[in-house]
Amino acid sequence: MRNLVVSIFISFIFLFNCNSAIAFDFAPEVGDIAPNFQLEGFNKNIKSKNIWELNDFKGKWLVMYFYPKDFTAGCTLEAKGFSELKKDFSKYNAEIVGISADNQDSHESFCSEKSINYTLLSDSDGIISKKYGSWIPPFSDRNTFLISPKGEISYRWISVLPINHAKEVLNVLKKKI
Repeated sequence: MRNLVVSIFISFIFLFNCNSAIAFDFAPEVGDIAPNFQLEGFNKNIKSKNIWELNDFKGKWLVMYFYPKDFTAGCTLEAKGFSELKKDFSKYNAEIVGISADNQDSHESFCSEKSINYTLLSDSDGIISKKYGSWIPPFSDRNTFLISPKGEISYRWISVLPINHAKEVLNVLKKKI
């Protein structure tokens, strides 16, 4: 009886671990064409534009990162990291886009209060986040994709830690150029 209980327990652990590994099977792989998107968003430098799509970044590298929520500690740390390195990314013909379930008003406040100098997009229903394997309702998971000028996934980071993440992405971009 004891062996049966232990066997069942080990089976549950195995199943639990397999499910967590499978959770990201829907994220595009390196070499895949990046899923298209069309989302409302905010960029304090381009106030006349409020809808963005993947084609807006054609011919450029695109750092597209998903994050859970504006104004939270980790998300602020990650966003400010990308803002601080925005000029460095620009030197390599790269744009930065952050995507979360927050609405445009929240993004506008976040950009203003935290000096975020790139585009933040609203994916309130998680439709695009799901296409990128980055949706854990009701939030986007912290994943990042480096998309080539040809629209292919060139690199991906799954369940990243926000500290120094922007530097890590910039270092990978430099190697890709």
